[in-house]
Amino acid sequence: MLTDLSVRDFSSQLADKVPVPGGGGAAALAGGLAAALGSMAAKYTVGKKAYEDYEGDLNEMIKTCGELRLKLLALVEKDAEAFEPLSKAYKLSKDDPDRDEILENATLEAAYVPLDIMDACADVIDVLDELVEKCSRLMISDVACAAILAGAALKAASINVFVNTSSMNNRMKAEELELTADRLLEDYIPLSEVISETVTADLREGTD
Repeated sequence: MLTDLSVRDFSSQLADKVPVPGGGGAAALAGGLAAALGSMAAKYTVGKKAYEDYEGDLNEMIKTCGELRLKLLALVEKDAEAFEPLSKAYKLSKDDPDRDEILENATLEAAYVPLDIMDACADVIDVLDELVEKCSRLMISDVACAAILAGAALKAASINVFVNTSSMNNRMKAEELELTADRLLEDYIPLSEVISETVTADLREGTD
């Protein structure tokens, strides 16, 4: 299992010459790291006197970040699992009368996984957007880093959606998936950038 590997081993596997289902899995892992940073920032803030009014919200964010982290780690494995039948479908003889249908179904299933990764990363960004206003100022840089990771993960996952939809014969279904991906990009990439840029500006002003 990919999630049983250390980060060092996972990166070594991705760097090998043998193609692996790395793009979606790497995106999911980056999203999971973003959720973990959000959880840490919230946990550190709970109990701090200046943030007592936010304690209920912070505990809810800790729970949500934990759930999203686990979901994204599960999607690392799910992405790898979706790669196998797709790879097998491409290896079928072009003379096989069932090849086109098998390949289309495998491609569709493979496209759903990065779309789920995008959706989970969007949820992480929503939490970070709230957290940036309610966490300890000592942890604000980690929230900004998390926003950058989550935004990059969402973008990376979108590429994996598009690489699958581009080879689908069912253009109506492909366009439906692409529209969903485009909506997530339009709504959440700017938000992730606002979070990181706002925090960076505040930190830079603090050093003047």
